[in-house]
Amino acid sequence: MFIQTESTPNPATLKFLPGKEVLREGTADFRDADSAAGASPLAGRLFEIPGVTGVFFGYDFITVTKDGPDWQHLKPAILGAIMEHFMSGAPVMARAGPAAETSQTGEFYDKADEELVITIKELLDTRVRPAVAQDGGDITFRGFENGTVFLHMKGACAGCPSSTATLKHGIQNLLRHFVPEVQQVEQVS
Repeated sequence: MFIQTESTPNPATLKFLPGKEVLREGTADFRDADSAAGASPLAGRLFEIPGVTGVFFGYDFITVTKDGPDWQHLKPAILGAIMEHFMSGAPVMARAGPAAETSQTGEFYDKADEELVITIKELLDTRVRPAVAQDGGDITFRGFENGTVFLHMKGACAGCPSSTATLKHGIQNLLRHFVPEVQQVEQVS
């Protein structure tokens, strides 16, 4: 099994491409070992590696966030854990749980704005999310209120030094161009 790695805009996060489907639908974001316990054998295995502080699963990639040690020391252990997991045949997710998310989770908006929200979601799904997934992350719609779009950043995007620029200059400008009612974009956790 050959696992490719790619850097991300977030220097604390690396993207791992196992050459296999990781999650068929949605994403899963684990911010600590407790959230992974019982939910994902693979995430649990990765959190056993000292220095791993976050694990995110997309359709065909895994992003791992670290603190402390440099990648030179962590990367071989992470590659080994991913390889062992896939070779064992164990599932990535033990059960569908709160860590596995869809874009519908926790949304808020006025029903009168439903057509605008549909357009915003379509733009996010077709123009924003594919580009962000290439960087090892995901952005999901959370709400729309008084001209402000609220988005949740996950994976490599969470805590990325360039995430504010991505939101304000990239996503905000795109949405304002196609949906004039959008005044600004804000990140929510």
